[in-house]
Amino acid sequence: HVRARHGHLLGAPGTESGEQLYECPMCSLTCTNIQILEEHVDLHLEEHNFSEGRNSRDLELAQQLQTEEDERRRSEEEKQEREEFKKLQRQYGLDNSGGFKQQFLRNMEREVDRGRMQPFEYHKRKADMMESLASGIDDGKTKTSGVIEALCKYYQNESKDVRRVWLSAGVDHFHSSLGDRGWGCGYRNFQMLLSSLLQNSFYNDCLRDTTLIPSIPKIQSMIEDAWREGFDPHGASHFNNRLHGSKAWIGACEIYSLLTSLRIKCQIIDFHKPTGPMGTHPRLFEWILHYYSTDNEGGAKVVCTSKPPIYLQHQGHSRTVIGIEEKKNKTLCLLLFDPGCSSQEMQKLLKQNSDGTGLKLLRKFVGSLKEKQYQIVAVDGVLSLEEKAARCHASQVLTSEKIP
Repeated sequence: HVRARHGHLLGAPGTESGEQLYECPMCSLTCTNIQILEEHVDLHLEEHNFSEGRNSRDLELAQQLQTEEDERRRSEEEKQEREEFKKLQRQYGLDNSGGFKQQFLRNMEREVDRGRMQPFEYHKRKADMMESLASGIDDGKTKTSGVIEALCKYYQNESKDVRRVWLSAGVDHFHSSLGDRGWGCGYRNFQMLLSSLLQNSFYNDCLRDTTLIPSIPKIQSMIEDAWREGFDPHGASHFNNRLHGSKAWIGACEIYSLLTSLRIKCQIIDFHKPTGPMGTHPRLFEWILHYYSTDNEGGAKVVCTSKPPIYLQHQGHSRTVIGIEEKKNKTLCLLLFDPGCSSQEMQKLLKQNSDGTGLKLLRKFVGSLKEKQYQIVAVDGVLSLEEKAARCHASQVLTSEKIP
């Protein structure tokens, strides 16, 4: 190629006779010897091939490094996802770490190790707990009774800033114990709701097989029974159709399924977004006021209704609404039983001071409830067998009623 294109005679400057010269096609170097030129061009080609090979190797190395980086990042993301999933499982009691019994025993052992519990008390409480589990009946050690009656008396005699107050029918307070601390609020609120229903003869027929407050493991089995009847298969699958022996959190849908399986008529109302300024939910308060005041419009300042309490759920916790105050300035205030409140604190309400300071445990104004969403389960009657079957079918595609 070099010979064909560049072999030619050039006159050497300043000479009479011409001399055959060869020009390099790549760098314009002029040679008088074709072999030298060929070697020179070969060097060019070798350098070019080396450069191309080096670039190719650099590209391959860069691609390899990028692939390794992508794999490392993907591996880290998968690891983080697994850790987050395990964290959620632990948080919601779905990590197979045992249930009420195991947690109760572990926490009592810690109390003994720290010197806060004597061994004889450990063995006595263990025996009591085992008896409670065997019978399926709550041992009542976290229960406080008589608060509603104490509130009726207090409001009749005091609280000058309250225009009217509506209270649920008698409700016992239950708080979390060593066995369910951190995850049992839903079960404890169900116990509170059930304690009121059991005192109301209207529900005797529905509850003839449930005459005493069930223990938390028993409530778990009752929810599983509701699932087996066909209630809320989607929700059941979330728990792998199993609650007993776990520390799984429950919410409004599980309470609805359990109540409906007992032929207790109830509804879930979803307050899915704030309806007031600064993330507040005045519509929630208005709905609860309507619930209590309907059929209770008399002129009495204190209205002790026959209404059961309301199950109130938000992300991470649930409580029980046992009444509502209407202040003289028209503001509303919910009265809540919180499973996180100890028996010692609740006992103070039985000896209510004239200044009402103990009511701080119960009172929640509109500005105090600012979670993004709330759900309530409200009981409003008894179902026939046909109505129960229809609701069971409907719950398989259940969507909450939404307040706009």
